[in-house]
Amino acid sequence: MIGIYLSGTGNTKHCVEKLVHLLDERAKCVPLESPQVIDLLKKHDMVILGYPTQFSNAPFMVRDFIKKNSFIWDRKKVFCVNTMGLFSGDGTGCSARILKKYGAKILGGLQIKMPDSVCDSKLLKKDTEVNRQIVKDADRRIEQVADQIRKGKYPQDGLSFIAHIKGLLGQRLWFYYKTVGYTDKLKISDACVGCGLCVKECPMGNIQIKDHHAVSKKRCTMCYRCISLCPQKAITLLGNEVKEQCRYEKYE
Repeated sequence: MIGIYLSGTGNTKHCVEKLVHLLDERAKCVPLESPQVIDLLKKHDMVILGYPTQFSNAPFMVRDFIKKNSFIWDRKKVFCVNTMGLFSGDGTGCSARILKKYGAKILGGLQIKMPDSVCDSKLLKKDTEVNRQIVKDADRRIEQVADQIRKGKYPQDGLSFIAHIKGLLGQRLWFYYKTVGYTDKLKISDACVGCGLCVKECPMGNIQIKDHHAVSKKRCTMCYRCISLCPQKAITLLGNEVKEQCRYEKYE
């Protein structure tokens, strides 16, 4: 077994690591952008794939990764995990349907609520204690799911036809243009001091330093990692001002 994930603010990383280690404490978990990820995938038959939901869709980086490495999925057993701030619909189904095309067997899906991570919007923001309770509830749910899986029963969150319709009509149709590909909408203000942290942390290699200032290219995957970490709060995406730097570590 191996866990692989895209995680911007640490939510999905936590959920995948917790589930994988409850099932097999020796199993590895690696981020999707790791140079080792393909070699590790080749060695394992069971994969737990995790990512945050974006407008009831899997992030384009995740879908792109699956398609670019289509050769690797044949006969793999995959369990999909997606984290959400409020609503997912068929967030797990969005990657599961692609994986099936390449021969993967989808074992099940888990859609789990975690603290909202969209740093430049007031929507869905809650105080620290409420978010800590959300994390506790998520941990409890993961423990229950691990127990189910050990008994051979896999939850099917987000994989049904009804979930597909909910995701499609709930958000995906209305916001499809935001997730059809990578985005060039990342904004970096004059508050940037060129520290380079965003360059180091971006899973897409989308940011570079020019003349002591960070510059974004056109391959942002909307993970919010750079926005949640920038010491100067100089980076935004959907909004124009950082309201709260949302990191899983705040709620441990």
